[in-house]
Amino acid sequence: MELTKEQLKQFDGSDSNKPIYVAIKGRIFDVTTGKSFYGPGGSYCMFAGKDASRALGKMSKNEEDVIDSLDGLTDKEMGVLDDWEKKFEAKYPVVGRVV
Repeated sequence: MELTKEQLKQFDGSDSNKPIYVAIKGRIFDVTTGKSFYGPGGSYCMFAGKDASRALGKMSKNEEDVIDSLDGLTDKEMGVLDDWEKKFEAKYPVVGRVV
């Protein structure tokens, strides 16, 4: 499945009939089983329906960091992002890519 950034926004947990997706480095993960974290009111709900790569690398929950741009991330932040990606791969299925 391929989704644009606009289409990805539809999977933010606001519609209980749709799965919840979070993208990392353009890969879309179905995080619906983690609804308590990524669904509305969850501690990571700001990542739902978006590519959270930058925010995860920076360990940030700031809205301005919840974007796909990796520009300016340090080697350490890229390592943190890689660790997050491995955690997601172990826990959630990959369902597509952001195009």
